[in-house]
Amino acid sequence: MADTTSRRRAPAMSTEQRRAMIVAAALPLVAEHGAAVTTSQIAQAAGIGEGTVFRAFADKDELLDACLTEAMNPSHVLRELTSISLDEPLADRLTQAAEALHAHLGRMGTVIGALHGTGHRRGRGLGERQTADERPPSGGREASTKATHEAIVELIEPDRAALRLEPEKVASVFLGMLFTRPRSAFGGAEPTSEELVDILLHGAFGRPEGPA
Repeated sequence: MADTTSRRRAPAMSTEQRRAMIVAAALPLVAEHGAAVTTSQIAQAAGIGEGTVFRAFADKDELLDACLTEAMNPSHVLRELTSISLDEPLADRLTQAAEALHAHLGRMGTVIGALHGTGHRRGRGLGERQTADERPPSGGREASTKATHEAIVELIEPDRAALRLEPEKVASVFLGMLFTRPRSAFGGAEPTSEELVDILLHGAFGRPEGPA
């Protein structure tokens, strides 16, 4: 007969963990349906009962606010930036950084656009019941921008001696190019991350050919 005393139940989730799990399940649905998503759909995606959603969130608006906060949370992309190996060539480091930041901006824009387009506006949920993990760094957007700039400077720093400008200035130019990345609506194809980095490091003129 099995010794049931040796069995251990999985530890119960804290309220913060449950909220984070529900938000993670809800985000793809919010990106697709905006505010039209139902709590039933979210509960099904999370593998929980609908009542559990309302034990973690006061109402649907608070859940949508939490999804919006999570989409705007820079912590994830900052972790990606700090995980890029400094042993790789500078062009590869910056290309990976550009891809990570571009993906973050895309996810954020999709969620914000979906919620805005379906009539959701930030409500009382934001800032009232956010956990430490849900809140953006102190100072909001300014602190997020500074942290991102510092992460890019760290990626550039190993090549300081070979650069014409300080890594801090190169990082500012890099982020300026990335955040004003032209879209195809302006005519022509959107430049790739590799092309943007190549222009940053080598300019727009063709490289002179070497001796035959």
